[in-house]
Amino acid sequence: MVDSGLADIALTESAAERIRILIEGEGNPALKLRLSVQGGGCSGFSYGITLDAETQQGDSVFENHGIQIVIDDASLDLLRGTEVDFVEDLSGSSFVLRNPNASSTCGCGNSFSV
Repeated sequence: MVDSGLADIALTESAAERIRILIEGEGNPALKLRLSVQGGGCSGFSYGITLDAETQQGDSVFENHGIQIVIDDASLDLLRGTEVDFVEDLSGSSFVLRNPNASSTCGCGNSFSV
């Protein structure tokens, strides 16, 4: 079941467009954005961002800007309220997660603590 989930996870239009480009490049329209949190990283937890065609038992599926977002239930509490953006600047381009649950983040932005 897909939930609109706007209060849970938000994609900016820039992130949604970049994800569309990545999915088209893979040639598999069944791909979804999978967000996860793993233990580790310099601040305690690290983010995982992948494309995945499968959903597993215990996954929640949200849709935002026409992109399906899959998050396992263990990661959902740590990611609730997060905004996913895609930024391009002089130093490069990357996805940026703005997580209101993070009490601190590392310098690279890929890990956080609560």
